Amino acid sequence: MKRLNKIPTSKIERATKLVTTGLKVGVNYAKYYGSKITKTEEEARSKLNEDNAADIYDGLKELKGSALKVAQMLSMEKSLLPSAYVEKFSLSQFSVPPLSGPLVVKTFQKYFKKSPNEVFDTFTVESVNAASIGQVHKATKNDKTLAVKIQYPGVANSISTDLAMVKPIAMKMFNIKGEGSDEYFKEVENKLLEETNYVLELKQSNEISDACSHIPNLKFPKYYEAYSSDRILTMDWMEGIHLSEFTKKEQNQATANKLGQALWDFYMYQLHVLKKVHADPHPGNFLVSENEELIVIDFGCMKEVPQSFYVPYFELAVQENIDDPAFFESKLYELKILRKDDKPEEIAFFKELFYEMLSLFTQPFQQEEFDFSDENFFGKIADLGQKYSQSTELRKMNGNRGSKHFIYMNRTFFGLYNLMHDLKATGIKINNYKNI
Repeated sequence: MKRLNKIPTSKIERATKLVTTGLKVGVNYAKYYGSKITKTEEEARSKLNEDNAADIYDGLKELKGSALKVAQMLSMEKSLLPSAYVEKFSLSQFSVPPLSGPLVVKTFQKYFKKSPNEVFDTFTVESVNAASIGQVHKATKNDKTLAVKIQYPGVANSISTDLAMVKPIAMKMFNIKGEGSDEYFKEVENKLLEETNYVLELKQSNEISDACSHIPNLKFPKYYEAYSSDRILTMDWMEGIHLSEFTKKEQNQATANKLGQALWDFYMYQLHVLKKVHADPHPGNFLVSENEELIVIDFGCMKEVPQSFYVPYFELAVQENIDDPAFFESKLYELKILRKDDKPEEIAFFKELFYEMLSLFTQPFQQEEFDFSDENFFGKIADLGQKYSQSTELRKMNGNRGSKHFIYMNRTFFGLYNLMHDLKATGIKINNYKNI
């Protein structure tokens, strides 16, 4: 894979890269309109999606940072984006061009005021894993094997300007209007800034791993403050394979169920007991050990869930509440899904949309046990996403819907459901967290 000797860090360099990418997308649209003469709409649109996904990803992977992180977030929205985008953007989870050896050493010295070989007994300059905000290297110290995560240069300083450039694309993609949209983008910006703060990540990692250490079949690395800084994070090297690699292999159903239960318990315990959650559930953040235990290796993105949101959110996970028209409508207002300035047709449309969506999406919570291998359930979710992504009626309405807390809560549940489905976990005890 290509090594990067430089990452664009200035506003001008990064803007130029995004503008160049935008021009390529414009060319793709021109080709699309021309190809409709000789191809069906479906064939022409499919080619457009493939070309745009490739050009956008190629541009973002060299920028790294928040621009690439947004692509990673979008790759988890399997029911919202065309498959071409999901496939290409999913590469950002743990397979992007790493920094070259000399740039690694230079970056480490900048952040730690010493070279890697002055800190560790051994240090491998070739990364073992490169993602959107940092890359991981293998090291040893006093007979311990360590994983050292080094943040890419300039990432933290470019978040605000990157998001400002990505904002118009996101607003168009999700039909967000200008008025009232700032709180959504501020929520994303604040979370991305937190992800660049490795002192905070170390603290969060210790807190959550301590709180969840009693959950069966779940393991966490130990973190080392002495070998960490605000841009470098050192932890135990954990042996295992990425969850995405594990799920591609033929698996024993009992093993899949054991891992699925551990994953589900981990998330339910955080949400219902700790009222904060690991809001980055993509397969690159989980390993499976030789002993068939689930290892959690990244706590950069944690979302606190305020009681004022938690209560109505989970009240609408109960079918009888969804089926009570007055109660249902009151909770939609409480969660800011319905607005005081809505027209009657908007109220009717969004009540129907969220009734249909919640009745489907909360099905696991209506049962003692749930089968996450159920293709029918996930097929209905995909069909619903497709239905509303093509809705001309929805495009005419203000897309600023819901509390800002939905952004990372929805991301958490979309990601969790997808991981559970990838595992094909069955017989998952939904409220098992209460008994451990």
